[in-house]
Amino acid sequence: MPLKRRMLLRSAVGVISPLLLLSLADCAGRSRSSTVSAEPSDESSAGEEPPSMSTPQHGGSTPIPTDGALGTLVEGTMVDRGFVVDDLLQGSPASDIHFSLHVPDSYDGDTPFALYVACPGWGGGLWFQGVGAHLGEDFAFVANDYVPDMIIASPQLEDWGETSARQCIALTRWLMSAYNIDASRVYLSGYSGGGETISLVMGLEPALYRRALHLCSQWDGDLDALAASRVPMRMSTGANDDYYGSAPVSRTYAQLREKYLAAGLSQEGIDELVVLDVKPDEYFEGHTDFYGEHGGGLELFPHDAEVMGWLFQ
Repeated sequence: MPLKRRMLLRSAVGVISPLLLLSLADCAGRSRSSTVSAEPSDESSAGEEPPSMSTPQHGGSTPIPTDGALGTLVEGTMVDRGFVVDDLLQGSPASDIHFSLHVPDSYDGDTPFALYVACPGWGGGLWFQGVGAHLGEDFAFVANDYVPDMIIASPQLEDWGETSARQCIALTRWLMSAYNIDASRVYLSGYSGGGETISLVMGLEPALYRRALHLCSQWDGDLDALAASRVPMRMSTGANDDYYGSAPVSRTYAQLREKYLAAGLSQEGIDELVVLDVKPDEYFEGHTDFYGEHGGGLELFPHDAEVMGWLFQ
């Protein structure tokens, strides 16, 4: 079945997006060593059509791969602020993937568009935490303010480990096949646990992305693969991030610079490839009432032109 740009309909009531405070409360209580096996419940929606949701449409301009090698789209039925919330990519090389997707009205399939994949943090980022719960973060919603001609996806993955990293890669590859995407403008970001996920992504398939933004998190991936790819990376966090602190990512930054130095790059060249952005306490003034600088980063970074503007530079 061919694929066309979606009808972008704003819901009358924001029933899909969670309260930000609840999302951050979950973040505060997360155990990094825990494994996730829970499944989402369908009891609340069985036999009902959510009152403020609208049905998107397919048809026309860009074909979905028909051999099923990259997966088959099961179109969602709910739309929240321009995002089809409950899309499902079935049978991908990394298993089934749940995600939300926004395609600008200007997309017609003829002109290549940029692609942005935003991996959310705990408290809504994982599929079992509720359909669309990840849309409590602003990163995906403000991205078109930076780049109008850009398709935006936000996945709800399975964990913060390699399973989710491979799902992120598989979703990116499918989107690049299903839409007319400019491969030189494919961007990736991850906040908190999502930052751990994208660190693994950048250790597996870094060359798939043009730039990556690592926010309020720590690095779990293969730095050798990232250094070999020379994909620009920015690491932004608070000096006193309440969950990770700033020391782990500062060590990662130093290790990555050492690898680039050993490869013969100049200091100026290295500065183009890796940026450490540790915000002082003053940056978060007035935004630390709930969960300190970690929550402040979630609130401030999407709207910081220096941070998000760097990603889409």
